[in-house]
Amino acid sequence: MPFMKPYMVKLLREQFPPGTRIRLDSMMNDPQPIPKGMTGTVQGIDDAGQLLMEWDNGRGLSLVPGEDDFTVVKPQKLKLYMPLALGYYEKNDWGDYEDEELTLSDDDAVGYADTITVALERESKFLNTPRGFMEYYNRSDGVDAKVRSLFFKAEARNGKLWGVAECMVSGELNGEELAKLKDYIAGQASDGFGESVEQHEIRVGSMELYAHLWQPVDWSIETEQERFEQEQTGGMTLAQSM
Repeated sequence: MPFMKPYMVKLLREQFPPGTRIRLDSMMNDPQPIPKGMTGTVQGIDDAGQLLMEWDNGRGLSLVPGEDDFTVVKPQKLKLYMPLALGYYEKNDWGDYEDEELTLSDDDAVGYADTITVALERESKFLNTPRGFMEYYNRSDGVDAKVRSLFFKAEARNGKLWGVAECMVSGELNGEELAKLKDYIAGQASDGFGESVEQHEIRVGSMELYAHLWQPVDWSIETEQERFEQEQTGGMTLAQSM
């Protein structure tokens, strides 16, 4: 491989930072090339300007810019929906809050979607990383390679308030990877981030609301297609239920 000047290596490192997803178009000068169409993740760039790769088939053959042809896989947004309940407490005649938490109706809850999203973003400020909650995934697998970021939001849709796990995904998740991602999000909603969120009141005028990303009954997490095509057709879909 010809010598590459340091400033060119610097440019490549800026253009293809670790975590960049690549799809191979052709690899001409290797006796055992990576198959055309294979995707992988950039691990770094060496001083010669080669892209150090971890391919999805387990191989680690590097890419040589100018010799190998490849395409950057741009992340696409993936939304996973879960029921989001808003609790509140009524005051008694003495101005004290009652002990029993009540739940807002769907008609009332949908009006607070933007307020809840702001509250979720505020609770997420400790995440000093563009990957959001994927920073804590702690597995080296296809989910970690493909799902570049994960953040929680709220959305009003079809007359209901939903919690939304908004992911940026490079490439396509297979069935096993999607199931793993759902499991991870369910854990964050029930025992991780969601547990922290529901312990902090959200003040709206004179009201104090409590957002529950997870509930012990009738809770599931589904993709946008699974969730809303099911509602439209009345059909059955596979869901991650708890």
